[in-house]
Amino acid sequence: MEATTILPILKKKLAFLSGNARTLIDVFALSNSLPHSEKCKARGFTVIVDGRKSQWNIVKTVVLMLQNVIPAEVSLVCVVKPDEFWDKKVTHFCFWKEKDRLGFEVILVSANKLTRYIEPCQLTDDFGGSLDYDHSDWLNKRLVFEKFTKESTSLLDELSIINESDKGSSVDKDKSADCALLPSFDPETVLQTGDVLECYSTSLLPDLCLTPDPPGPAWCPMEEELLAQPQVMKLLDSLREQYTRYQELCRQRNKRTQLDEIHAKVMQVVTWLQGPGSELLKTQQEIGDSIRAAQALQQKHEEIESQHSEWFAVYVELNQQIAALLSAGEEEEVVELKALQQQLSDVCYRQASQLEGRQNVLQAAQGFHSSTQELSQQLDGLLGMLCADVAPADGASIQQNLKLLEEKLQTVEAGLTSLRQKGGMLLEQMCNQPSWSPEETEIPAGEQQDNIQHIQAVMEEMQLRKQRCEDMVDVRRLKMLQMVQLFKCEEDALQAVEWLSELLDALLKTHVRLGDDTQETRTMLDKHRKFVDVAQSTYDYGRQLLQATVVLCQSLRCTTRSSGDTLPRLNRVWKQFTVSTEERQQRLELALKRPYCECVDMESLDDVDSTGKVLLDRLTMPVIFPDGSEQYFGSPSETAAAAEGVRERLLLVEERRLQLRSCDSLTTTCS
Repeated sequence: MEATTILPILKKKLAFLSGNARTLIDVFALSNSLPHSEKCKARGFTVIVDGRKSQWNIVKTVVLMLQNVIPAEVSLVCVVKPDEFWDKKVTHFCFWKEKDRLGFEVILVSANKLTRYIEPCQLTDDFGGSLDYDHSDWLNKRLVFEKFTKESTSLLDELSIINESDKGSSVDKDKSADCALLPSFDPETVLQTGDVLECYSTSLLPDLCLTPDPPGPAWCPMEEELLAQPQVMKLLDSLREQYTRYQELCRQRNKRTQLDEIHAKVMQVVTWLQGPGSELLKTQQEIGDSIRAAQALQQKHEEIESQHSEWFAVYVELNQQIAALLSAGEEEEVVELKALQQQLSDVCYRQASQLEGRQNVLQAAQGFHSSTQELSQQLDGLLGMLCADVAPADGASIQQNLKLLEEKLQTVEAGLTSLRQKGGMLLEQMCNQPSWSPEETEIPAGEQQDNIQHIQAVMEEMQLRKQRCEDMVDVRRLKMLQMVQLFKCEEDALQAVEWLSELLDALLKTHVRLGDDTQETRTMLDKHRKFVDVAQSTYDYGRQLLQATVVLCQSLRCTTRSSGDTLPRLNRVWKQFTVSTEERQQRLELALKRPYCECVDMESLDDVDSTGKVLLDRLTMPVIFPDGSEQYFGSPSETAAAAEGVRERLLLVEERRLQLRSCDSLTTTCS
């Protein structure tokens, strides 16, 4: 019978005797398992009935039941009477008279006189003995032993079933198998209880707390404790063996579960990267047709990268877990883990390469569209400059505009070169994109071809626009050069007019003298002719420049100031110069007439005299220009000096005439 079934009775120190009446009696029975002395053993089984706690009729019932239950083993029943028993209790049961009928002797005895019949070492402290027995401690140990026996037996059966089922078949991966691994009791707790019991049995300590005995007489374990020790040790050995196998099974299953979880996570990452992740990248293959479209594609790609980064973080975590398992894994597990790690790394690196390739393409596309937009703006600016009409203000502004036009053309050329470079880089990035795995669908070739055609079309369009602008620049350059030449011709024509005016002014102001003799006059006449040749060249140069301005104006379809201002001025100055040079030449030619000293007759002297008078008259007369204006040669003093020279010659002519007349008279007289 287990102590737990009659725990309330045992706690009250009641013994349950399984007789016909099922009576509860207030009795404390000394078991034959106690260490009896030889004298006690020879006497037989002694029962003490404590009458101090029970009514007298119950005591009698106990005595009678002892007769029915164990009459042969009992030799003496000591009924401990309560204090003042003889004064208050009256009994009609004479135990000494019933000895023959009962089969054992029944005596009434006081508690302090029990030692007369029973040795003190067989009596507990309640009856004045020295037996080291603690009922509560015994009961606690009994309950612990029964609990350990029950739990360990049940746990052994469960662990045996679990271990045997795993040994004969492969481990299921569903939840039912996981639940079957959980026994009804905690093995650690059961083993700890068994260790305490084993320690108690081997060390003979009196309590479960393994505390030393207080000072007193030596204590020896009861027989049931000695019998329980092998049972506890046997259960502990079996339990440890099964629990070790169970732990190994759990370790293997946990490892298998961990591997399955890692495999599931790896497959989850691989499935997403090869499925939705790859589809996201495949649907984003455009490069846009403008910088704004490329920026929108870049933003969309950043969102895709953000989604991939979450799975890449899972990949990093899984890689760390796999590395930790590889360091302590078995050969088969290492092969499986390495295969998973390789598969995961291949997929992640391939996807990362696709992301990087797409990023490079988008960056190259943004650079290409940025260069396209910049070049388009440059061409628009150049075209606007070419379409604007150029007003011929002056040569300097035309030169400045021509310089600006050349700079813009150089900028366009540099922009087109940059566009070609970035277009080639974009095509290279598109061609160098990592290829998809064989099990994945390839990017449609038509979309890739459309992107390539778009890039080439943009570059060809920019090349055509640049060529058209270059043609217009050539026309504008020619026109502006003609304008520069026009202004240069006009400026040079004005300069020719100024030169001719300066020559006229020099002629009228400085060309006054006629020479002191024939030689000097002849020299001056030669210089005058050269002077006239220079003026003639200047006039011809001016006329040619003005004719060139007319041709340029006709080519430029514009009007010029040359035909309305410069040409009349040139003609007017030239006519004035012509009249002046003719007058100057006539004066010098008159001054070159045969000198008076060479005249041998009166007729010649008369000619010289008449020529001198004519010259003298011309010196005092102004030069009359075609417009009616008058201008004198030199200053009045210079004119007077020249006239004085002519008069002196006339006087010499008169003297010569007188000499000739004297010679004629003398000749006549002599004749």
